[in-house]
Order: sequence, then structure tokens, then C-alpha cells
Amino acid sequence: MWLFMRNGPSGFSSASTAEEVTKGIDASGLTAIVTGASSGIGLETTRVLAKRGVHVVMGIRDMPAGERARQVIMKDNPSAKVDAIRLDLSSMESVRSFASEFTSSGLPLNILINNAGVMTPPFALSADKIELQFATNYLGHFLLTHLLLETMKKTARDTKREGRIVNVSSIAHRVTYREGIRFHKLSDEKSYSKVFAYGQSKLANILHANELARRLKEEGADITANSLHPGIITTNLFRHFGIFEGFMSSVGRFVLKNVEQGASTTCYLALHPHLKGISGQYFSNNNLSKPDHKATDKDLAAKLWDFTTNLINK
Repeated sequence: MWLFMRNGPSGFSSASTAEEVTKGIDASGLTAIVTGASSGIGLETTRVLAKRGVHVVMGIRDMPAGERARQVIMKDNPSAKVDAIRLDLSSMESVRSFASEFTSSGLPLNILINNAGVMTPPFALSADKIELQFATNYLGHFLLTHLLLETMKKTARDTKREGRIVNVSSIAHRVTYREGIRFHKLSDEKSYSKVFAYGQSKLANILHANELARRLKEEGADITANSLHPGIITTNLFRHFGIFEGFMSSVGRFVLKNVEQGASTTCYLALHPHLKGISGQYFSNNNLSKPDHKATDKDLAAKLWDFTTNLINK
């Protein structure tokens, strides 16, 4: 990507790569979970965190693909600590199984990166009868965070090191403002808009991080929670866009971010010391940014929290 390369207050820009924003950081001794780590920005995030010394556990739906990705990282960095555990975020049973397996391992948890997602597939319901994008992009991550939070709190207390939760959102959260919020209509195929549903799930990611940050601060836990827009990146997320996918593949490399740039804001939030104590914020291009007003609606965030808690406890 060669456009918009001016550095912001952080000293980085949209053109900065994940390696550049973490250069010189020694993260040895930290443990992170990265969901959707077998491809795209999830894989690059895993690679760079491991390069900086983090023990990374990859949450992977397709385990053969995950193992291939892990081998690529190990070939590049033989000393890397990278493991993989199966995780299908569209299934609450799978999320609970992943969390149980991770907790049973006895590993600490310093960083949780809620990265995985699907983008505008045809209408489908999850195993739990919930609209697939909402289930995968948001609900599964909410449940995963909920199940691992005590481990993160304990790790922060024991190590006296700040824990960090990073939600990967999207600029697509803005589309919900034109059509209205319909969190209660998750299985209505007749009124389904795949673009709206995607935007709604990404709005939920931001609201989740904001409400979680508020609750953690109120509790006095040494854990931050932030969200980000990684930029528009030439990844396989565009596979459901038909002819537009071909355009993105051919022209996108000249005007969009590559994967190394797309993973940068995630890695910046996960590791950079300048962000110590910063929580409940939204970032883009490695700098603080401003989402649209619904994403900072405290009442909506609280309502979504209660709505989601009821869903996961059914």
C-alpha cells in the first residue's frame, strides 16, 4: 500500500508493518492466544508475536491448515513457541472445549487477540441457531473472553504485568447506522442483509471492548481492552464478493494494505509499551481513531452485554 503514509502521533502509519511497530520489543515470558491464526492477519500476528518471544496458542478451526501454518512459522523461527488448539467460534460447545483445554494446560495468559472472522457469507445459522456472522465474529469471542478472564486476571496479579485484550473490528461497523440495530433478530432470513449483519457483528466487537474495559477498570483489574480497524486488506475474506474478489486481488495490491501492514495495529496494541494503561479505545493505522457515535454508546454497550450474557447462559 502506497497511499496515506504520513505518520501519526504514535510515530507509525497505515504503511507500517507488524514487525516495524514491534521492533526492539522483548516479549519473552508472555503468553498469547490468537484466534483465526492459520491465515491472513491472524497468521502474521502470530508470526510476529512469536518473533518477539511470545508463546502463542493459535485458535484454529481447520487443524491441518493450522499445523501447516505453525510449521511455516517454525521454519522461519526455529526457537518460536507456537501451539494450536481447535476452535470453531461459531459453536459455543467448541469455544467451551477450547477454553477448558487451555485452562487445563496451566499456561498463563497475558494477551488475548480476538481476530477470527467471516465476512458476508450467504445466510446461515450456527450450530446454536444464531446468524453465522454474529456468532463467529462476536458471540464466540465474547464467550471465549468470558471463560478466560479469570486466567488473565490471575496472570496479571502473579506476574505484575498488564494483560491486554484486543478485538479486531472493522470500519464496516458504520453500516449499522443506516439500517438500525437489530441484535434481537439474529435468525430472520427474510430481512437478512449480509453486509448489515457483518457490520453489526463488528459494531458488537467495539461495544464489547468498551464495556469490558469499563468493567475491568471498575474492578481494578490490570487488564486493558481495546478494539481496532486493521484496514482493508487483500486477504481471502473477500471470497464471498463474487466478481469483486477478482478486482480486489488484481488492483488491491496497489491501493490496499498487505498482510504485514494489516496485522500491524493488532501487534501494536498487543505489545507496545506506549499503550500501557490505555483501555476502551478504538485504533486504526496504529493510532487512536474515532468510531461512529453508536460504537461509543454506553447504554447500547450495556444492553448488548446483558443480551449476550443471556445467549451464552441458555
